[in-house]
Amino acid sequence: MQTLRVNGQTHTVDVDPDTPLLWVLRDIIGLDGTKFGCGIAQCGVCTVHLDGRPVRACALQVSQIGDGAITTIEGLDDADPIVHAVKKAWIDLDVVQCGYCQPGQVMAAVGLLKTVKNPTDDQIDSAMSGNMCRCGTYMRIRKAIHLAAGEAV
Repeated sequence: MQTLRVNGQTHTVDVDPDTPLLWVLRDIIGLDGTKFGCGIAQCGVCTVHLDGRPVRACALQVSQIGDGAITTIEGLDDADPIVHAVKKAWIDLDVVQCGYCQPGQVMAAVGLLKTVKNPTDDQIDSAMSGNMCRCGTYMRIRKAIHLAAGEAV
């Protein structure tokens, strides 16, 4: 049995300790906003926050979480100025094409802006480097992060 704090709620799950968090979130808890992409922590589609920092849920075993707080795309607080600014920028700049990677992209962008209030292009590229977009909207993503940084002040 593992006890997890996800989006402010406590969940006790009966899974093997080496079960990836991604499958617990999707298949046990029922939060399917976090997507499966590569399964080896290389694409960023499964990005969630653990104690406020972006991590890959596909490669994080539930036994590694301890008493950390997990936030998924569903758990982002729209009242948070950074979250609101990121979501608004994504819409205003029409970032999304197919949309599959966007939960991971948004989680990474929010994580970046929580630590760096006005990131440079290099800081954005570094923070977002592990998040792939098959549609190639990288320039719009970068522009949206800059826009969000300005609006979240």
